[in-house]
Amino acid sequence: MATRVIPPRILKNLRYNTITKPLNTAQPTISPAVAPSLFEKAQISVPVIADTAMKGLNLEDGEQVFSSMSTKQLFQSSAVLHATAMGPMVDLGMWVMKSRLFQSGVLKDLVVATTRETFFSHFCAGEDAAEAGRSIKALNDAGLRGMLVYGVEDAHDNEGCDRNLRGFLHTVDVSKSLPPSSVSFVIVKITAICPMALLERLSDLLRWQQKDPSFVLPWKQDSLPIFAESSPLYHTQKRPDPLTPQEESDLELANQRLLELCQKCVEANMPLLVDAEHTTVQPAIDYFTYSSAIMHNKDNNPIVFGTVQTYLKDAKERLLLTTKAAEKMGIPMGFKLVRGAYMSTESKLAESLGYASPIHNTIKDTHNCFNDCSSFLLEKVANGPGSVVLATHNIESGKLAAAKAHELGVEKVNHKLEFAQLYGMSEALSYGLSNAGFRVSKYMPFGPVEMVMPYLLRRAEENRGLLAASGYDRQLMRKELGRRLKAAVF
Repeated sequence: MATRVIPPRILKNLRYNTITKPLNTAQPTISPAVAPSLFEKAQISVPVIADTAMKGLNLEDGEQVFSSMSTKQLFQSSAVLHATAMGPMVDLGMWVMKSRLFQSGVLKDLVVATTRETFFSHFCAGEDAAEAGRSIKALNDAGLRGMLVYGVEDAHDNEGCDRNLRGFLHTVDVSKSLPPSSVSFVIVKITAICPMALLERLSDLLRWQQKDPSFVLPWKQDSLPIFAESSPLYHTQKRPDPLTPQEESDLELANQRLLELCQKCVEANMPLLVDAEHTTVQPAIDYFTYSSAIMHNKDNNPIVFGTVQTYLKDAKERLLLTTKAAEKMGIPMGFKLVRGAYMSTESKLAESLGYASPIHNTIKDTHNCFNDCSSFLLEKVANGPGSVVLATHNIESGKLAAAKAHELGVEKVNHKLEFAQLYGMSEALSYGLSNAGFRVSKYMPFGPVEMVMPYLLRRAEENRGLLAASGYDRQLMRKELGRRLKAAVF
């Protein structure tokens, strides 16, 4: 998921509708290009957090929240979070890991060793599947579950894709060997099993078909809507050429890889969650995800889950279209909601092409979009098939979703609802929700330090705001460490 430089291309006459529609109003604002009936059926009210509904959710008592963490773990977590909250510290670490000095020799060994014992051990589950399994078991003993993430990034050829597929298949085997229900999901990155250049080509072709429905894509399988009227299409300036025979062959190989992985997950009854990327390739990723969901999601047991990034202005509209189409086809859907991690990349690309950013104009708009989509999906799964994963580090969003789940009578510990946070982040929210009876998972990447380094760099670079905003956890950890120190002394 590394940032790529895309040549500036400006499509001057493209109509780009940036209007968003709130789901929680009695008379939602409708884009002229969107049928009112679609939104009239999706009027959602975000609940006021009632004291009775939130009685079991305690995020203020550090002794209770961190009761399953040893003092050593608490101290190490506090130290790492304090370090990553310091901008200069993050800048220095990124410079060292990106510099030529890091490429070989004693300095590289020193940096790898230091990273392994600090940031890697805090944000990652281990260097191999066996170590990741031990981390999952320890997490499970503390009442949490794990999402196993084989920590590879982009692939650029079929050899790399095949190698990555073997890693993902092995991850499913590892999950089967662990205690039942300790692994909630296996994560797959489509960018790791389909060459990046092909994903960009597929996305261009899909965007052009959205602009011109008469544009035929002979390779396209049954899927669900992946665009809305407000979706950005500025990436594709002109009619793209059809896939070459070699590209069609590569696409078939990518389809086979994903099919093999999905079949393995079906056999293991292990949900497969597809990670989201930036908008340059996300249309192709959604296409792969939804075509696989149609094939493998049966009855009330979604196996293939997609990811919706709610910092995008078109997120709500796309979610409504997709869920409506899935309902019509009788496909139980699973969705993970996130805010998003490519804000800088997306804004720079849009600006270079002469368009407004596809990201919401304010953080408040992003919060509202996440909360509205969360409320909408909770109502969907409460009254029908499907499942939802709410991946958030925002305490207010966590409280709102917990209150909504209580209001709807969605059982806390079941397959309908899962909360999720990054491994090593938002411990207060994770343990607080778990202590209140909800299922909570941690996103746990694993792999050799050198292989996972791009993930760590991205985590630091693209989540500066999240790391700096970890003040609630840091404060609560300091308070609890102080309490334990006093108890030990006196």
